[in-house]
Amino acid sequence: MNPLSLKLIVAALFATSSLALCAQDAQTGHGAPEPPMAGIHWAKGFGPKKGARPTSSPNLIYHGGPVQHGVAVQSIFWGSTWGSEGAKIADLDTFYKGVGGSSYAGTNTEYTDAKGNVSSSVSFSGHVIDLSATNANGQRTSQILGEVCSQISNPVANGYYPVYVDQPRGGAQFCAWHSAGTCGGVNVTFAFFFKLDGDAGCDPEDSTTGHTQGVAALGNVSGHELSEMLTDPQLNAWYDSGGEENADKCAWSFGSDYVTFKNRSIWKIQGNWSNSAYDSNSGYPNRSGQNGCLDGGNFK
Repeated sequence: MNPLSLKLIVAALFATSSLALCAQDAQTGHGAPEPPMAGIHWAKGFGPKKGARPTSSPNLIYHGGPVQHGVAVQSIFWGSTWGSEGAKIADLDTFYKGVGGSSYAGTNTEYTDAKGNVSSSVSFSGHVIDLSATNANGQRTSQILGEVCSQISNPVANGYYPVYVDQPRGGAQFCAWHSAGTCGGVNVTFAFFFKLDGDAGCDPEDSTTGHTQGVAALGNVSGHELSEMLTDPQLNAWYDSGGEENADKCAWSFGSDYVTFKNRSIWKIQGNWSNSAYDSNSGYPNRSGQNGCLDGGNFK
């Protein structure tokens, strides 16, 4: 074998190994060179391909990073068809206007960092609509971060920028994810969401609130990603020994028929994992049968 051939084989093996490591990091949400996908909300029937599961306590472990002590949300709707989706945009605005201070947001507040507990406070500064065509399929976090940086002229350090595209999920195995990066030197958190109209794999089967199926699906996954952003904003705070964050552990597990926000809007949202609830054998079970999920209950 000549030296050139050997070099080519070594290079190919190195590239394959690097891709495998990046894929594993994307599954767990921790440690990838590009902003990693954390808190992946898997579609029904799918889940992480790799990564250890908790072998003893299923509780979340603190890894030393910050949590959110009050977050500022500005949503982004990206795609040429959003110009005709005013009702859906208004419904999602209502979600973010009402979630702050709700009992649902309060399910995150037991988690702490050196400065204190997660705050349930959420301020909403409205939305941005980018009608440029997008082919975003959620496979590259850098593409979504680039969209955030191009649309938000004054990012703030406690900013959370959920990006809703007008592309269906297609063959992707997930409904949404969140991540973290920088815009102009400012640390920001952001998330990605597919268009979920008619998507059975991401449907919470809401027959109570009156929302359209697509809005109900986005409301559920929006709660999931918001909760994980509050408790693990920079992807180095609270997650379990298998890399799952608090909402991951209760994915597709619903307690109450619905939860009511501070602005009286009603949503069907799966719960979040509570270490305290698990330790006291309270809460309701997740799909693994472990008691510890809380959704804030049906409060009015």
